[in-house]
Amino acid sequence: MEQAEKNKYHEGAVILIDKPLTWTSFDVVRKIRNTTKAKIGHAGTLDPLATGLLICCTGKMTKKINEYQAQIKEYTGTFTLGATTPTFDLESEPTDFKEVPALSLEELQTVANKFLGEQMQLPPIHSAIKQNGKPIYHLARQGKEVTVEPRRIVIEEFEIVSAELPIVSFRVVCSTGTYIRSLANDYGAAIGCGGHLSKLCRTRIGDFTLEKAQSVDEFIAAYQAES
Repeated sequence: MEQAEKNKYHEGAVILIDKPLTWTSFDVVRKIRNTTKAKIGHAGTLDPLATGLLICCTGKMTKKINEYQAQIKEYTGTFTLGATTPTFDLESEPTDFKEVPALSLEELQTVANKFLGEQMQLPPIHSAIKQNGKPIYHLARQGKEVTVEPRRIVIEEFEIVSAELPIVSFRVVCSTGTYIRSLANDYGAAIGCGGHLSKLCRTRIGDFTLEKAQSVDEFIAAYQAES
């Protein structure tokens, strides 16, 4: 790789990565940092059980992180109805099993429509929100009391794409700060049988799309091929 090419990551670049399942967002950042030796950060955390678009910024482009993070986001995935979990996803075991009503796709969409627009959403207690300087998920795992305050969010689109009950496939376009895990829990509660997030993929952040992203291995291979 020519010196100018090598330096572009040190000077500033935006790298679109398709985060793999079970990786943390920091795992991706660390891997790219170790490869490029550049200053790097990411614009919006994805949970380990989520996949999809992660915007990584290097060099002077790290100044754009807050701007990118504030942009509208799109997600696809599945809810599993008929049980809840403490984390609102499959990081913890499902409990409180209930029978799932035989709702049509139209009826499932009608429930989803109730969540459209501006609202106050209660984040999961198993999240990275800080209380007394510590992420509250650490406190929750220790059985300590956790206080979370509702947050203002906007759900612009909430489409029920298909359903093979108890699995419901969805697409959501929402503001930053929205917890899809909380939406899954609230959606299940609205139906009356409970629910949790069973699959999640971030497909868009502002004008950045997952189609333009590459895997971590693809990025590293391209970087090494040019060196």
